[in-house]
Amino acid sequence: MSLPSQPLARSGMDGEGPEMADPKWPLLSGFAGSLAVMIGSFGVGWLAPASELRRYTLFIWMRTEILGVVISIVLLAFGGMLLVRSWLRLGQSVRVWGSRARKATLAAFALWGGPMLFTVPLFSRDVYSYIGQGRLMHEGLNPYEVGISALSNYYQLGADKMWSEAPTPYGQLYLWIEQFVVWATNVQPEASVFLFRLVSLVGVALVAVYVPKLASLHGINPHRALWLTVANPLFLTNFIAAVHNDALMVGLAVAGVYYVAVHRPLLGIVLVTLSVSVKPITALLLPFLALMWAGRRASWPRKVLYLLVTGALSLGLLYAMSLPNGFGFGWISGLAAPGSVSIWYAPVGMIGMMVSTLTASVGLGWLDVDRVVFNLGKVVALGIVAWQLLRGTHDRLVRRMTLAFAAVVLLSPMIQAWYIVWLIPFFAVTGIRDDWQVKTLYFIVSFFMIYGISDQLDVFPYLQEGDNQLALAIARNTAALIALLFALYLIFIDPKTRKLFRPSGRSLLARVFP
Repeated sequence: MSLPSQPLARSGMDGEGPEMADPKWPLLSGFAGSLAVMIGSFGVGWLAPASELRRYTLFIWMRTEILGVVISIVLLAFGGMLLVRSWLRLGQSVRVWGSRARKATLAAFALWGGPMLFTVPLFSRDVYSYIGQGRLMHEGLNPYEVGISALSNYYQLGADKMWSEAPTPYGQLYLWIEQFVVWATNVQPEASVFLFRLVSLVGVALVAVYVPKLASLHGINPHRALWLTVANPLFLTNFIAAVHNDALMVGLAVAGVYYVAVHRPLLGIVLVTLSVSVKPITALLLPFLALMWAGRRASWPRKVLYLLVTGALSLGLLYAMSLPNGFGFGWISGLAAPGSVSIWYAPVGMIGMMVSTLTASVGLGWLDVDRVVFNLGKVVALGIVAWQLLRGTHDRLVRRMTLAFAAVVLLSPMIQAWYIVWLIPFFAVTGIRDDWQVKTLYFIVSFFMIYGISDQLDVFPYLQEGDNQLALAIARNTAALIALLFALYLIFIDPKTRKLFRPSGRSLLARVFP
């Protein structure tokens, strides 16, 4: 089934010459960057208090001595940004996005992702909340009703304190996975983290398989789409190093969209429903898949029928999955957590903070105007989703779905790096042009790598003298400065990469607003 939604991305098929330059140096430099990230994680990655690694001499030195911590920060920041440069240079080495580019991309994925399998969790410690929730399941407690503070010695699990009282927002499938991991490892932290990484790798593998297939259906070069996605350092760090369950969610969703596109709607809907049972956000995809199932020339009564059938199938499967333990749809209560917080770089979050500060300065802080702004953002996002559902051609359904998904993410008051990674595969398969669009992606990847490198560092408490946050603040600022200087080098100085960030022809604004 062909669903062309964008012109074929520039593939370099014209002219004579080899498909690509020797990719050895980008591959090796990325491998060096990944090794640096791995070693740096030993000093500033997230370790559970009960971790046995705390007993090893190397880990003790890297986590408790100032020199060890400094070396770890430098390695993490430099290695992470070296991965960004290696990804860019690998793309630059390609003249024709053919089989050689595909092999180089898969080699990059293996070389750069391999060391991350053995990192101490970086950029997030959500994996430790997975362990806690799995332990709740194992002990017969309902993680939709109680937080991990219901467990004895829950602090030793290493989870963020926000999970101590919060119900889980994850679906039934992932709760079963959490329960299995805890049972299989007897709550041993490192073994549990590794098993969760293997689960994430299943999702990553699904993305690697189905992104090229789905791109081909849309007339988009599959090898370039693969490079934009699985060799992307933001993808690798969030889905492997950070061990996010979003990897499985996205992998199942991409596979499900592909099967609906090739006229296997039941399999596709089941896969996307399984994705929903990891994280419910991908329920947003189901109405678009229903329209795809209904067919190109479907009347609105037929579309409504298929929307109802798709909803019934998905809800029926989710309900059936809830029967063994009787949890039902308890995860709905956990969906409010991400929307209850904000962050400064999210447009809606920034506006809400600014308006709240202004009203507080004139004595009207009791109005909670930031919540009003956040809710307005949600209303606008829902309006965009409805517009994309109701208007547009059948050939552009996956692109319309992607734009609706992006609206929900970008108009949220909280945008995490892994939220952006949700979107990259879908934009890649429907077309990221080799102009301002791909340049925007370069900037986004660079920004979130800098932010991730500096935001989540585990600094040994006993190094923090005087002000309890002093050492942590210095560590974060040091990591941010190193990463920022590297990024500025890539953008303005590096003779190889600076051209990638410069607007070609008309300015970026002129291209966005012609």
